[in-house]
Amino acid sequence: MTRSINLLTAALVLGLLSGCPDEDPEIEPDFPADYEASYVEVRDCRGSGDHDLNNIRILAGPTALEPYQGRVEPFPVDAVVLKEEYDFGDFDCTGPIKQWTVMRRLPDGSAPDTLDWAWQRVDLERKVLDEDAPRCIGCHTGCGVGPEGYDGTCAMP
Repeated sequence: MTRSINLLTAALVLGLLSGCPDEDPEIEPDFPADYEASYVEVRDCRGSGDHDLNNIRILAGPTALEPYQGRVEPFPVDAVVLKEEYDFGDFDCTGPIKQWTVMRRLPDGSAPDTLDWAWQRVDLERKVLDEDAPRCIGCHTGCGVGPEGYDGTCAMP
């Protein structure tokens, strides 16, 4: 009798444990895998001391394009600005992409600590490596006004 209770207990514990996921659900990147089909280059290839000296190319998603280029209208919620990052020696950004960094607009006042943007660093397998990294937010904090930036985007097109 004791043996059957122990076996039953063990079976119940194993059943409960097998229903638990090994890891947290994977976070999806804030840009589509086929972004090249609808995103538009808004800044051509250039070096970036703020991105580990990688060369970067900046693209705007469909709803971010007009606000990014016009610098007048606010970015709508979920608008995306994407940086393709290339090797330090890839001066024309024609080689393989190393990673992406992305900013997605959040509702006004919803995340003042992140400038009302969600930030991600994404690897080539589309795995989100970082979210809301202080490094990103710190660099973009001063980019909201003046000729050098618009709403946290940091540079003129």
